[in-house]
Parts: sequence; C-alpha cells; structure tokens
Amino acid sequence: MELRKYPTIVFMNEKITEKDSLYQDLEKMEIIDLLKNINAEDKKVPQAIESCLHRIETVVMLVTQKLKEGGRMFYLGAGTSGRLGIVDASELPPTFGLEHGRVIGLIAGGDKAIRKAVEFAEDDREAGWKDLVANQVSQKDVVIGIAASGTTPYVVGALETCAVNQILAIGITCNPGSPLSKAAHYPIEIIVGPEFVTGSTRMKAGTAQKLVLNMISTAVMIQLGRVKDNKMVDMQLTNNKLIDRGTRMLMEELKIDESEADKMLKKFGSVRKAIEETRNTRS
Repeated sequence: MELRKYPTIVFMNEKITEKDSLYQDLEKMEIIDLLKNINAEDKKVPQAIESCLHRIETVVMLVTQKLKEGGRMFYLGAGTSGRLGIVDASELPPTFGLEHGRVIGLIAGGDKAIRKAVEFAEDDREAGWKDLVANQVSQKDVVIGIAASGTTPYVVGALETCAVNQILAIGITCNPGSPLSKAAHYPIEIIVGPEFVTGSTRMKAGTAQKLVLNMISTAVMIQLGRVKDNKMVDMQLTNNKLIDRGTRMLMEELKIDESEADKMLKKFGSVRKAIEETRNTRS
C-alpha cells in the first residue's frame, strides 16, 4: 500500500500512568502488606473497564464485521503491550480453530523483542506502519494499537497512517486524551490510575489491556460462531488435555459413552464435525 503523508501532531496530555504511586517506602513494607496493597490496586482494574463497556461493544461489532468480510485483525504494540497482543493472537487458532494469519500480533523490535527488550525500538514512528505494510495491510483489515501511555511512537505513528489510509484504527490506552486516542477512530481509555510501583505499567495497565483483549477476541469469536453453548467446539486437538475435553463434549452433546465419543473424535478430527456428521446421520 502506498504511504500517504500525515502531519505530525503533538498533543499535551496528563500521563496518569506516570504519576507517583499512592504508596511510599515500599522497601520497608512487610511482604503481606505489599501483597495486600498490590491486590487493592488490582481491584480497581475491572471497575475502570466497566465504564468502557459500550465502547468495547462497538469495537467488537466493527472487528466482527471486518473478519466476516474476509479481513484480518492486527495487534500493534511495544514492550508489555506488544507481548500481550502477541499472546492473544497466538491463542485464537488453538482455542477457536481460527485460521492462522487472521489475527496477527506485531511488536516493536520484531520477534526477538518478545523475550528481550530491544533498545529504542518503540521510538521509531515509521516502524509500526512498515511492519503493517510488510504484512500487506489493507482497508479490509482492522488495526488495534495498544499502548498504556498512549504516546508510544511505534504505535501512534502507525495508527495515524492507518487513519489517513482509511484503515480502521482502534486504540487501547490507560491515559485520557493521548496522541493514541487522537489517532484512533475508536479509542478505548481504561483509566486505572497510578501504578503501585511508579510508572510500572506491566502491573495495572497491563492487566487492564489483557482483560480488554480477552473481551474483544472472545466476543468476536463467539459472534463468528466459533463457540457452541459455552464450548470451544472448533478447538485444535493438539494435546491429551484437549482430546479429553473434546471427548467429554461429545459425550454430553450426543449422549454417548466415552468409548464411542473417543472413536468419533479420532475419526472426524474435531468436535464440531463429529456433532454435525452424527446429527446428519441420525436425521
């Protein structure tokens, strides 16, 4: 896709994620007090997400439509945010049987940054867009930029360019009025407040991002018919635990014994196919 130029706009915003912790002298706290206080802060996360549910609902509807029309979903982030996107993307094929490549996680610094921080990778405003172009991003797709601060150049630059090129851009951040929110068509701002350890956004902000990604991807998979009742009928049978789970699903759904369920699962290779074929035969 040809790169259209966009103006560089700087927004001044309050970085709540960088504010001083509400707790002092952490090194002097008893271990139990450390744990109680961390837990107290973590409890604030679902409350912050609750105020964003209608915005998340809109995003789920938009993403679902894009995927139904053959598009893809990209997660784009740096550091913890990038890793969270990669984790969510990588779990969708085995959990829901989604085709590989339909949801793609990209991280500043490339795959080596998954395990080890790559210095200054997140500061390159052009790199995020270049990574998207390398994956042939188009107007059929949706890009979800993830940045706790809302200022990460790798993410903000990519979303600004997505918007200019009419690619649906979603932003997930933990600061209000950030450049990421300004760049996104639909920003999700989860304001969880200062971190227990000042500026350590791997804590509450990371938890908030993980929960929202769970909500978006799971709700989208359900909307796409990848769940029946409350069961993962399209999961990939890649280990004994999942084979056992699939066997129990068939026993419950078709009212058959374990031996027959195991035989059917091996024959058809998936819970959904076994159920559909059996019902077609019975009818």
